[in-house]
Amino acid sequence: MRYTGMPSGMWLLFERSFRKELINVFGYDASSAAEITKEAHREYRRIIEDLPDFEKGDRFLMNIVSCAMLSGFILHLKERPSVEKMTCYYRNSMMTGPMKWFCRMSGKRKFTPNDIDGLRQTEAFRAADRNPYSWNMEFHPYPDGKGYEARFTKCGICTLMKKLGIGEYIPAMCRLDYTMAEAGGTCVFIRQHTLADGGPYCDCGYLKKER
Repeated sequence: MRYTGMPSGMWLLFERSFRKELINVFGYDASSAAEITKEAHREYRRIIEDLPDFEKGDRFLMNIVSCAMLSGFILHLKERPSVEKMTCYYRNSMMTGPMKWFCRMSGKRKFTPNDIDGLRQTEAFRAADRNPYSWNMEFHPYPDGKGYEARFTKCGICTLMKKLGIGEYIPAMCRLDYTMAEAGGTCVFIRQHTLADGGPYCDCGYLKKER
């Protein structure tokens, strides 16, 4: 995959917050945070350039790019933190003003006909059958019409982070699903299983909020 396009754009958008949270969450000084960020950027580019190109129509490119960015930082921390600390670091780094706006806009589109059509198209696309760093998803609407579950049987984040030897931090990324749903304001996020914990799939349930 080329670094140009979304990968370079993601770095420009989030580099500052990822560097800032090295200080706020992990306690690094400004000089160490700058050094880690420099090395993380090199690592991020290497990871991106080793990934296969994603097919046109694959809606999960942003997910794997975000994973590559976090992984670049993890691999250059001076010591490995707890999963709880990493969860806090990733959440704070990602939930910038523009990301909160993105979540609100996504929340407004949640459960619309276009949203449902997109999920059905993703279910049929089965990108992970051809690209191990993408996802396969099944769409399961709730029988009472109060939402749906997106059930993932293949996960690119699991594939990439395990390959990089940092699979213990997969839950730090998974937890952001709750934060983003809450920021969207129109649904409650529900989960019982994850592939990272040895489950049969990752379930992402979206229950409509009562108005």
